[in-house]
Amino acid sequence: MLSEKMQKALNEQINAELWSAYLYLSMGMNFEAAGYQGIANWYKVQFKEEQDHAMIFMNYLNSRGGRVELAPIAAVDTVWERPIDAFVATLEHERKVTAMINNLYAMAEAEHDYATRDKLNWFVSEQVEEEETAKQYIDKFKLIGENGMGLYMLDQELGARTYSVPAPLASAE
Repeated sequence: MLSEKMQKALNEQINAELWSAYLYLSMGMNFEAAGYQGIANWYKVQFKEEQDHAMIFMNYLNSRGGRVELAPIAAVDTVWERPIDAFVATLEHERKVTAMINNLYAMAEAEHDYATRDKLNWFVSEQVEEEETAKQYIDKFKLIGENGMGLYMLDQELGARTYSVPAPLASAE
């Protein structure tokens, strides 16, 4: 059984994951309109992943006898002039999400809620990957600068990204 405090915190995390999805969808649409189909694809895959993260939390909350309480999703930015600007914003956002996951983990530890702590282990690893990926693309964009051929090639690379169901959802199906 989850404490009321943990249930509230998990619902806040669900909202944050859905907000993240909304942000990445906005980034994808921005770059699709600007002709960067590969970058748009990368962000659309990211959008799906964030929805999945929310679903993992919702499934967990329901499995532990909690109640999912969906809240309104706050507005997100809709314009990024350059791809690097979006990836810098992505890294900053993922660092905030990491802090939220770490706070949930600390709360679970303090409450001796080892089931929740165990569920969060996957998210801790996922956040390391999310931050690392954003940082790698920032570095690539810095190397390329305004080189059109370089931007074209990186757009092609980002367009090759495919969606795969996260392990916690794949094992639930």
